[in-house]
Amino acid sequence: MASADLRDELDCSICLSTYTDPVMLRCGHNFCRVCIGRVLDTQDESGVYSCPDCREEFQELPALMRDFALCKIVKNIRQTEPHQEEITGICCTYCVDSPVPAVRSCLLCEASLCDKHLRVHSKSAEHVLSDPNTSLEKRKCSVHKKILEYYCTEDDSCICVSCSLIGKHNGHKMESLDEASEKKKKKWRNVLQKLMINKEETEERVRSLEERRRKAQEKAAGETERVTALCTDIRRRVDDLEKKLLSEISRQEKEESLSQCARIHQQEIKKDELSRKMRHIEELCNMTDPLTVLQEPDTGDLCDPEEEGGDEDTGGHDKQLHDGDDLDVGAIAHTLHTLCDVITDIWSGIYLEDPADILLDVTTASNNVLISDDLKTATWTEEKQKRPETAERFQGNQVMSRRGFTSGQHNWDVEFSRSGGWMVGMCYPSTDRRGRQSEIGYNNKSWSLWRYNDQYSVIHDSKVILLSGRISSDRVRICLDYETGQLSFYELCDPIRHLHTFTATFSEPLHAALFVYNNSLTIKSNECQ
Repeated sequence: MASADLRDELDCSICLSTYTDPVMLRCGHNFCRVCIGRVLDTQDESGVYSCPDCREEFQELPALMRDFALCKIVKNIRQTEPHQEEITGICCTYCVDSPVPAVRSCLLCEASLCDKHLRVHSKSAEHVLSDPNTSLEKRKCSVHKKILEYYCTEDDSCICVSCSLIGKHNGHKMESLDEASEKKKKKWRNVLQKLMINKEETEERVRSLEERRRKAQEKAAGETERVTALCTDIRRRVDDLEKKLLSEISRQEKEESLSQCARIHQQEIKKDELSRKMRHIEELCNMTDPLTVLQEPDTGDLCDPEEEGGDEDTGGHDKQLHDGDDLDVGAIAHTLHTLCDVITDIWSGIYLEDPADILLDVTTASNNVLISDDLKTATWTEEKQKRPETAERFQGNQVMSRRGFTSGQHNWDVEFSRSGGWMVGMCYPSTDRRGRQSEIGYNNKSWSLWRYNDQYSVIHDSKVILLSGRISSDRVRICLDYETGQLSFYELCDPIRHLHTFTATFSEPLHAALFVYNNSLTIKSNECQ
């Protein structure tokens, strides 16, 4: 019996279970650190703290001092007790022998009840039952210690009956807790709905960005493969050309060397013969017998017949020296020139495969618009061009690009002269080609930036919006983001000035379009810059 009483002394008076991390207040009473912490939290609003056992009050939040001796005792007791299955949740306040799960809590008694104690509990109206709750203090008024029953809409706080009658909330608009709770839940449901929509939109944007990232990675991988194959092909062609040239040079050098060796040998033989004749003539010149000298043939007979006419043809000797095969530099240069053809072919392949290029479509150009040879510049002219009138050709002074865009992000720069008026923008291929409604911006199938009298405007579906600020540059930029449905215009000054962004859901391919009057416009892709 004494052992059981001693065991009871090790129970926290708040949770009625063996101490867990016991701490002590200044008054000397012990509690679980978590349990006393919750009690003190409920007393924050009143500004006065008290011990749950002796009710001693503290003006300031009391310090929680760990009771090391009690911690050691509790630890030893727990080690000697047989292991019991832990009960999660809230236990009955009155079941002190063993923990029993609580099914309800009484706000008036500030106690939790199991099925057995609930049957004998008071049924009077003042005993308000709720779901099992450990923070029962929070469900009572901190001033009057009565159950919170109303909600003051003016002060946004839960109050008791006394607060509504004699307290500072007297005269304020009151609502029942259930009514106020339902209103707040309704607001939260609206917020939740908006958050759900926001989340879905965000998820859609994430999917779009991930898809764009995937396409960018695939494009980068494809470009890497293409560039690698291209550079490998360049290296192979250059290596083959180098081997071919070096082999040709070596062959010509060997042939020239053999030819020159043969000529050198002939000249050596001729030199020896000349030396022999010279010695013979010197011997004749040194003779003293006139008869012997006179009986010798003339010196002309001793000369090489092939050389008798040599003095008459002074260029013969030089011609003989240079009549060899020598290196055929012309053939080598011709072979080397094929390298230029290789580079030209490769460059042409790169240029033709560039998906960012923007070219004007002459078949759509008005007969008052000149198109440059490179299909980049549109210039207004008074002299009518003799192009055939077709369904594709604009009647007004405009032209659109050959290529249409159905996905991705694209940028183009348009350069203009200072005089005259113009419009730049984008349009569907199904836009009209006749009348005022065919001009870009003056229908629901096109969007444009208009410059007139040194002032910018933007137009769509014939709605004109005048933009603020004067024109300080001779270049503008068009930026298209097809998936997000955005078409933006910028003035390329320092710093770059954003002019306007159209937002739409694009349903057809978009073509760049230019309108010129007494002006010239040049368009070029900015995707690689």
